[in-house]
Amino acid sequence: MKIKTLKFSLLLITLMTIVISCKNDEDDGTSFVEEDRTEQQIKDNDSIIKYLSSHYYNSSFFETGTNHKSADIIIEELSEGETVPTGNTLLIDAVETKTTTYLEADYNYYILRLNQGDGDSPYFTDIVSVKYEGISINQALDGNNESFDSSVLPALFNLQTGLNSNGVIQAWQLVMPTFSASSSHGIDENGNIDFINSGLGVMFVPSGLAYFSSTSTGYSYDNLMFKFELLQFEIEDHDNDGVPSYLEDLDDDLDVADDDTDDNGFPDFVDADDDGDGVSTINEVLQETYTVDTNVGEVEPVLADNEYVSAKSKLDGVITIKTVILVDSNNDGTPDYLDSDI
Repeated sequence: MKIKTLKFSLLLITLMTIVISCKNDEDDGTSFVEEDRTEQQIKDNDSIIKYLSSHYYNSSFFETGTNHKSADIIIEELSEGETVPTGNTLLIDAVETKTTTYLEADYNYYILRLNQGDGDSPYFTDIVSVKYEGISINQALDGNNESFDSSVLPALFNLQTGLNSNGVIQAWQLVMPTFSASSSHGIDENGNIDFINSGLGVMFVPSGLAYFSSTSTGYSYDNLMFKFELLQFEIEDHDNDGVPSYLEDLDDDLDVADDDTDDNGFPDFVDADDDGDGVSTINEVLQETYTVDTNVGEVEPVLADNEYVSAKSKLDGVITIKTVILVDSNNDGTPDYLDSDI
């Protein structure tokens, strides 16, 4: 199990960049020149389309039964002159095409959605528990379908990098919030937790939304596919200021690193005093806890307009919901924790 392979350490990449930039060209007579992201995306997209157009999956298997697993997903290459076997579907005919802009380049990525999941969905800043397998599309086109990283046991990943934590590749931050996690679990024949009706799918992503020029998979500019089960998630509050990190994306651009209310160089999601008024954020918001016993027919509360879920768990039919209330004492439209006048 190589969980660390998937983690995308900003510190490591920074150090690698410094080493490459400072390397003496006289060592080997050459210098590293990174590919243009837009130009590389064109090449990457062509490769992914080629793969999707030449491979099929066992679609009929997922039309019956429930609680399917990522290990059930079988993808095979269509031989020259062969028609897609009955009960299978060509990937290009089944995937969703998504677009995004990242580091000033426009990207296409693709999702095969096999099960949405019946729980809630994580935010792009949360911690997810998954089972997964990663395969190089570039190598698969050459007949090598070996995985470069996988976990058959639940693995935890932080979708957003904080000051002292590792995040995942950009594609995971985009794809995981579009699925729902499992809402319940049981125990399998081996005594392990078996998550029921988890989010299940496959993502096909270009190198620009993965490791790009890095050789983290063994190859640079590697297009990747991940089979995955989204089991659980936990709402993350990176700076423990009472405000979940997903709420600290003030401009709704799915990037919390560019929101810095007090311009002190620390984005709000890692700043315990967001407005720089000398009062900690956690002391400028209110927190509430609700307990809902579904065994006796209780239902979840309707939250106020300025109230947001900060944590949620369920045990034996009892749901515990923790919320944060963004107080606006002077009713000026700006919550106290972002208002330096309060």
